[in-house]
Amino acid sequence: MEVLIIEDEEPAAERLVGLLRQYDARIRPLAILSSVEEVVKWFGDHRQPDLVLLDIHLSDGLCFDIFKQVAVRCPIIFCTAYDQYVLDAFQVHSIDYLLKPVQYQKLEKSLRKMEAIRSQMRPPGNDPHFNEIIQIIRTGRHSYKSRFMVKTGNRIKAVKSSDIAYFNSRNKVTLLVTRDGQRFPLDYTLDELMTMLDPVMFFHVNRNLVIHIDSVKEVHPYFKGRLKLLLSPEQEEEIVISSQKTPLFKAWLDH
Repeated sequence: MEVLIIEDEEPAAERLVGLLRQYDARIRPLAILSSVEEVVKWFGDHRQPDLVLLDIHLSDGLCFDIFKQVAVRCPIIFCTAYDQYVLDAFQVHSIDYLLKPVQYQKLEKSLRKMEAIRSQMRPPGNDPHFNEIIQIIRTGRHSYKSRFMVKTGNRIKAVKSSDIAYFNSRNKVTLLVTRDGQRFPLDYTLDELMTMLDPVMFFHVNRNLVIHIDSVKEVHPYFKGRLKLLLSPEQEEEIVISSQKTPLFKAWLDH
């Protein structure tokens, strides 16, 4: 895999190189760029990399100025010290939004998410929909699931994504829970679901829960910078947002 690193702080860039090699020694860093001007020129002279690791504040401006000048069609993992740009990041080919200092476990999860997306994009034989998927990628459009087909008794029915309150995973079983409290088993993991769902509407709270924005009933301050959530429909177990995820959750909830 060929990775372009866009980062204006040398120690942070070197850390990213080390984390990538820790994940897979075969990863090839193509270049380390520090400015919008350098990046625009680089994309004009080179083919698209497999992945971009992108800081937001660069030496000559915000990274979003890059997208106004060149078409970046490859996946992007944002690595930044600022949490207020998370919604802007979702408007491009964003795989994830990591806060500095980037931790290996977080980057590993992001890279595995990217690999899962790629595996779904590979053509199984002569799949007639594959060319349509490729066209979506090339034109910069992303199609999120608008409904899920679920089994109820001997019938199959569709549940709109807008009618989903949250997805809950326990003992390797994922349940789709609707706003009126109905529960249906799904054959997806939560990580797989997050590649299908609109990140503006759904948030991955923890390893057991993905919630729809309209399911959040109350938010309360909790110990050590964390947040406690009350959802509708209510859950029996306590739901706590970690201190690391709190800034992202606040930005997501307030968009």
